[in-house]
Amino acid sequence: MSLKEAATAVRENAHAPYSNFKVGAAIRGASGKIYAGCNVENVAYPEGTCAEAGAIAAMVAAGETRLIEAYVIAGSPTPVTPCGGCRQKLAEFADGDVRVTLATTGGIEQVTTIADLLPGVFNAGHMAS
Repeated sequence: MSLKEAATAVRENAHAPYSNFKVGAAIRGASGKIYAGCNVENVAYPEGTCAEAGAIAAMVAAGETRLIEAYVIAGSPTPVTPCGGCRQKLAEFADGDVRVTLATTGGIEQVTTIADLLPGVFNAGHMAS
């Protein structure tokens, strides 16, 4: 299964009764295994979970901590970028040159990188004392 297929399939499982905006994400860990996640809304909006965060949580739960590629798909006229928090989450587990494909259910794809999504990333190097 490809990242596109995994993200497209998991998007259908999104719990989005309030916004009706379903998002699917799939990431490839350094092992080559694919992890997928979908957005899960909650009536208390700040308590929801983004698709990218769900995919990362699945990867970490499986014991991996590096991702080498990501794919995000949404039902939007143009590709949707991850929110700011998810950009930081992706950057936690990936190098700046990692490819991120942003896609629509209509077949439009835009390829970018972690570094392009989050210039000036805050990382572990900032924590050194």
